[in-house]
Amino acid sequence: MQLNGSEIVVACLKEQGVDTVFGYPGGTILNVYDALYKHSDEIRHVLTSHEQGAVHAADGYARATGKVGVCLATSGPGATNLVTGIATAYMDSVPLVAITANVALPMLGKDTFQEVDIAGVTMPITKHNYIVKKVEDLALTIRKAFYIAKSGRPGPVLVDITKDVTAATCEYEPEIPRAYVPKTCYEEAEMDKALEYIKNAKKPFIYVGGGTVISGASKEVADLADLIDAPVCDTLMGKGAFDGYSDRYTGMIGMHGTKASNLGVSECDLLIALGARFSDRVTGNPKRFAENAKIIHIDIDTAEINKNIRVNASLIGDLKLVLQDLNAKLEKQDHSEWMAHVKELKKKFPMKYEKDALSCPYVIEELDRITKGEAIVTTDVGQHQMWAAQYYKYTQPRTFLSSGGLGTMGYGLGACIGAQVGQPDKICVNIAGDGCFRMNMNELATASRYNIPIIEIVINNHVLGMVRQWQTLFYGKRYSQTVLNDKVDFCKVAEGLGCEAIRVSTKEEVAPAIEKAIALKAPVLIEVLIPEDDKVFPMVPAGAPISEVFDGDDLKKKSQN
Repeated sequence: MQLNGSEIVVACLKEQGVDTVFGYPGGTILNVYDALYKHSDEIRHVLTSHEQGAVHAADGYARATGKVGVCLATSGPGATNLVTGIATAYMDSVPLVAITANVALPMLGKDTFQEVDIAGVTMPITKHNYIVKKVEDLALTIRKAFYIAKSGRPGPVLVDITKDVTAATCEYEPEIPRAYVPKTCYEEAEMDKALEYIKNAKKPFIYVGGGTVISGASKEVADLADLIDAPVCDTLMGKGAFDGYSDRYTGMIGMHGTKASNLGVSECDLLIALGARFSDRVTGNPKRFAENAKIIHIDIDTAEINKNIRVNASLIGDLKLVLQDLNAKLEKQDHSEWMAHVKELKKKFPMKYEKDALSCPYVIEELDRITKGEAIVTTDVGQHQMWAAQYYKYTQPRTFLSSGGLGTMGYGLGACIGAQVGQPDKICVNIAGDGCFRMNMNELATASRYNIPIIEIVINNHVLGMVRQWQTLFYGKRYSQTVLNDKVDFCKVAEGLGCEAIRVSTKEEVAPAIEKAIALKAPVLIEVLIPEDDKVFPMVPAGAPISEVFDGDDLKKKSQN
């Protein structure tokens, strides 16, 4: 059948099973939007307030559902406004297809109005990208983009289409989407080494990363932990892949990880890394990381092996499949003495905070209690992000969505909208700081426009909390440009953008506010006022080994000495 380029775009989206896209129209992409209008009963378009909101929403949709997220933008500033969100998805291995339109082919390279080489701009932050200059190439390119985005280690792909291609016609033949079949490609010799290390280990520890969520390997990880009788820690991106209520679970590892995890990994004689990339936020000083341990690294991406930490054995492939092979070859082990020691670490160094005053950890714990740990929690970046990771007990994958690798302030609200659209039966809550909320607060208008029932909890300490914490501890309390104590009223902003708003200033108001927000089934902002000097503990100084983790009690002892 003969279709024009815009109709081919829509046909390919339907072919790939896409039912929702997020975007913002403009001149060069008008033809595509005209085609979408004609198919609005098949593909839902969510108009965001800003292109960055669209790409974060597509990202949140992808993380919450496991599907490929899709966003659309016009040329020039529309396309460049996607860049931060594309980089966010790239760092966290999120399957995303960004479709942009550019000026017509004869106008490329002439500094035409709203012309930007977006393919060149995004080359370092995409798995692959394309600029389509012939309509005959369009369908194949879009099909490739979706396959690349979801295959292997997932990631974002950008397809830039010149405006004349969106209007030109050619023959289009529907195709069944190419299915991605996960596989393993490890060497048997490496499997034998891994089995030998596990057999000889006395103090094994399992370190769970985001790849565990992506591969859907939660059951296999739980089986591995039971087989080898080992404790389990996770990274920020690995939250929910292992049951946060399990006796084996020691909490997050790294800069703001628990003492039990950091000290346990520092003591272990075998560390099994699952779908993790040994981020600097996890390892601290890489020369001192798990220095007493043999390390087995299981990952789908060969480029991650020995990139940050030298390992003793590596198994390449889809984590779920590799663990199925590994578990089938393991015999049940008993490390009761080691488990008892780790349990004692958990008992000796529990997570704790000041109970008398209103604080973010208290809010998170109340949210966990009221939602029974079943909400999808998105976050922005900073202190509130760490508290959300520390104090909410995640039991299922794809329920904690956060910008881990890039650390994108302003990520959470758009992501929460995308998650709620993708999982409408879930309670979706974004935890934000006041600094982050300022960056993309306009997306509350998106939530109110479509009555998307998200809950936006703004932890307002009137400062850039994490930066201030560093200024307090390492910069002599020189608070350069981190005080936000101005006249902005977040509740009035929320109401002005069409949302309900609740201000909380005491502990007693927290639970009623959360319960009311859930009952309203509408977009609600809850502003929580907390002290400006609350700090996230435990903490590891930058560049220090994770064994040097300290908390508030340690600081008090140090000051007394």
